[in-house]
Amino acid sequence: MKTLPNDIVLRPRFQLKLDHPSSIILHQFENTNSNDITCKRLDEHLFLKIKPKNIHFWSPQLHLELDSINKESCKIYGVFGPNPSLWTFFMFIHFAIAIAFLIFSIWGYTNWSLNKSYFLQLTSIIFMSIIWVSLYIFGRIGKQKGKPQMNELYAFMQQTIAECTA
Repeated sequence: MKTLPNDIVLRPRFQLKLDHPSSIILHQFENTNSNDITCKRLDEHLFLKIKPKNIHFWSPQLHLELDSINKESCKIYGVFGPNPSLWTFFMFIHFAIAIAFLIFSIWGYTNWSLNKSYFLQLTSIIFMSIIWVSLYIFGRIGKQKGKPQMNELYAFMQQTIAECTA
């Protein structure tokens, strides 16, 4: 089994080119049963998720998009990521911190140019930077905790695709 690369990204991506039509691949995923993984289809998209009995806060999901190249082959684009609501919340926090960083930066620059005290603003900018780095580290730790399940989803995907050739 090919393992996933350990890139610095929080949401690993991959591409596969297959010598099978996308309709056969989609049909195979719809008809495959697993005790640990659920598969949901929406048009040309597949969402592979860990079943609720084994899920934890950092459980990943695998989003597959199938793109037909011609009648005999297709390309699969895969993205691992956390639960969409967790990812949205995570991005909201990043956005809020970025806005606060900009506000304190402008306020600090204004006070500096007016020769007023800017200690509060500078402290807040440093604090926002520390929170931002902490969120990144927190995300990396979560990725490591979810890595066994990422490998499980990837192996399930490879096994299901291999069944198309059998």
